[in-house]
Formats: sequence, C-alpha cells, structure tokens
Amino acid sequence: MLDISKLKFDEKGLIPAIVVDTQTKAVLTLAYMNEESLRISMEKGLTCFFSRSRQKLWLKGETSGNFQHIVSITADCDMDALVVEVKKDGPACHTGEESCFFNPVYEGETAPGFQYQDLMDMLIGRKENPKEGSYTTYLFSKGLDKILKKVGEETTEVIISAKDIDKANTVYEIGDLMYHVMVLMIEMGISLDDIRREMASRHVIDKKVKQEKMK
Repeated sequence: MLDISKLKFDEKGLIPAIVVDTQTKAVLTLAYMNEESLRISMEKGLTCFFSRSRQKLWLKGETSGNFQHIVSITADCDMDALVVEVKKDGPACHTGEESCFFNPVYEGETAPGFQYQDLMDMLIGRKENPKEGSYTTYLFSKGLDKILKKVGEETTEVIISAKDIDKANTVYEIGDLMYHVMVLMIEMGISLDDIRREMASRHVIDKKVKQEKMK
C-alpha cells in the first residue's frame, strides 16, 4: 500500500478526490481531502472531505444518512489526485440526484451505448407524463395486476424458447421479460440501485460460503 506521505497535496494542503460508484462506475462527485480527512476516511471506511467553502471537515452522510462506504482509494501517476470507489447508501448530490454530474454540456456525434438507467428514466416519464398510444402508459394505467400478468406471460415465453434450445428467440423473450420487470419495478418504487445493492449483498454471502468450503 502507498504511504500517503508520498501524495502531493496542493499549496492549501488539499488533493482532489474523484468519487466513483463501485458498481456502476459512474462518477458521483469531485471533492477535496486534506491529510486529516484522508486518514479519517481510511480509518472509518467512509468518505470524509474538506469543505473549501466552510473550511472544515465533513463526513459524507453525517446529516443526510447517505454515507459512502469506501471500497478502494487509488492515486494517479503524478500522486496529486485520487479516485475513491464507494458503495453509497443514497444519492451523492445534495440536490437528491444520484450523481453531482447531471448537467449536459456537450454531446459528440457518437451515440452513447445502451444504459438501463436511460430506459428506466423513459419508463418513469411514461408513468409521470402519460402519452396516448404508448404501450408503457397503457400498462401503468391498468395497474399492478395487469403488469404482473404480463411478467408471468413473458416468463412462460422465456421458458418455452429455452426448452426449444432457440437461443435467438430466448434472447428476444428475455428482453421482453426484462422490460416488463422494469415496468413492475417502477410501479412498486424499486430502483436499479435497490437491485444492485441486493445483488452485491448476495455476492458477499456467496464469497463467504466459498471461503468456508475452502477451509
């Protein structure tokens, strides 16, 4: 492990810390640490920063409950910047947004790849602002029972395709199932982060079981 005395703090004793969600790899915020806040972060396993506006230390989540549990801290090649990977308990931004970076400034000609969150945002838009002729709007208007019926139907279609050893159609049916499950998630107020946290907790359990078997 790197001796933090080798880090290059600026003339004010600060070093930029880029906070990243360890599961999604999304950049959550850019904050600053001094040597004291860095040591506290490492001791507690929670992000602690130095507020330049208030000129004091602040433990992220101390008042909001949105703590950031540190997975790793990595310095760049010049030793003057940090990347802090975290598991977060809630939104990273004081505005309530998941990340502090949500204001588009420029988009190049290359279209971004598919993102599940983009699809979730579109589905949420259909629920909050119904659009005539939209199948998604139709599902939300019919309510939970209709959505559950469709999830059941699509699950059956996946089973039939897989039983027929039809890979292409199974992929297609899984896509349909995932769409309807996401509609169900929105109807029940379940976010992608809720699912990520659940899957991450299962990974930890599986890892512990594996370690026990190796003893």
